[in-house]
Amino acid sequence: MNICMVSSESVPFSKSGGLADVVGALSGALAIIGEEVRVVLPLYGSVDRTSFTDLPFQGEVSLLGSIETVTFCETRLGKVTYYFVQHPFFTDRKGIYGDTSFTPYHDNLKRFTILNKAALVLCKLLDWKVDIMHCHDWTCGFLPYLLSLHDDPFFQKTKSVITIHNLAYQGEFSRLDLLCADIMPDKRMFNGEIPSKRTNLLKTGLEFADRITTVSPTYAQEIQSKTYGCSLDGLLAERASVLEGIINGIDPEEWNPETDPFIDHHFSAHSQTGKQAIKEELQEEFSLPKDTTVPLFAMISRLAEQKGFVELLEGSPCALELMLQNHTMQMIIIGTGDSTMERKLRELGERYDNLSVNILFSNKAAHRIEAGADFFLMPSRYEPCGLNQLYSLRYGTLPVARKTGGLADSIIDLDERPDEGTGILFESMSSHGILEAVERAIHWWKKGPETLRTIRKRCMLWDSSWERSAKAYQTVYRSSLRGK
Repeated sequence: MNICMVSSESVPFSKSGGLADVVGALSGALAIIGEEVRVVLPLYGSVDRTSFTDLPFQGEVSLLGSIETVTFCETRLGKVTYYFVQHPFFTDRKGIYGDTSFTPYHDNLKRFTILNKAALVLCKLLDWKVDIMHCHDWTCGFLPYLLSLHDDPFFQKTKSVITIHNLAYQGEFSRLDLLCADIMPDKRMFNGEIPSKRTNLLKTGLEFADRITTVSPTYAQEIQSKTYGCSLDGLLAERASVLEGIINGIDPEEWNPETDPFIDHHFSAHSQTGKQAIKEELQEEFSLPKDTTVPLFAMISRLAEQKGFVELLEGSPCALELMLQNHTMQMIIIGTGDSTMERKLRELGERYDNLSVNILFSNKAAHRIEAGADFFLMPSRYEPCGLNQLYSLRYGTLPVARKTGGLADSIIDLDERPDEGTGILFESMSSHGILEAVERAIHWWKKGPETLRTIRKRCMLWDSSWERSAKAYQTVYRSSLRGK
């Protein structure tokens, strides 16, 4: 199959979050299993283009009252070709969506309209007939609609797939902004009621795509409910027959306890002694008492409401204090985010010898903590897929997580299935729910090293590869081509 991925970001060229990781990794995995994959991205001013080659043609896309010229360049990574759309809206700015994450560009609808239209123009200029146009998130929401118009015989057989990476981000703009896109309006492009009705790019994509995917089976079910549906639950429930959840994978080379360059003591599912040595190093590195008989919990997270920090820190004493007071345990927390949460965590870190609080982001620390911790706490309110639990499983660090989204799909609860379990899952989004889950984890810790080694082995042998995910996407693509 000829697969054209279109996205606002992809590693290693541009990244603001997990979307970039997924696009880069999935493209490579699909190419390895035999598909022809090409990726179309904007060329932002921050992208290093020294290894790129300019293409010998240019294209034109329309906006209201203007014809915009776009040029293209390309590079190749492994078996995947990457094309970049060059236009001043992208090249003259370093940001992806805005100068900061809090200040989006006012003309983002026009910017990403150019990306959507330029992707179609590029395929024609290359004379490359695409089987699957795989659109990622709201920035590519116009593409399924443009393909649905069937006004260009070149794309007559092209099918569209749109992936929801996080339903909370929908790309909403005023109704008048749609005029700027020079796209024939359709009532299904709008969300809300008059007078607050707005153009919604993600809704547009969801209405018109041939297939819809999201990043875990449980999240695919959750977003059809009012609780998680972000006002699009009705539409997603109507389209449930073409909606599928596929859990993400992780890079098995980057996250590999046998070769990880950030750790000095490598280990595997069958030889775990290095993990104990790393734990001792972590305790010293993060100013905790060196004691391997004490369970070491960890959190590496954005400090935000979504990640459960309200429930963890509210009240006096809060849940975090109670677990530190009532149990022989240690905790390392790494992250940045909400200033109030940062301040509260710092205060607690000064008061408790068994808590190490680090307001920072460090890839090295993330690898080392995943390798050396005994348990990884993820009390998320919602988690479309989640990656840290996958890293934790890979390193034999038992996840303790709320039963939601990809967490529910990738962790088997030890109390429910003791012979297959890989972690602890809890349902109650509350301080009590978090405390109870930590107590259950400590209960398993007390069963002794041999039991822990057996569980860790199961964790580390769980298939978290992108090959598994890529094959699931292949099935979706083939179903859409067959019209099923």
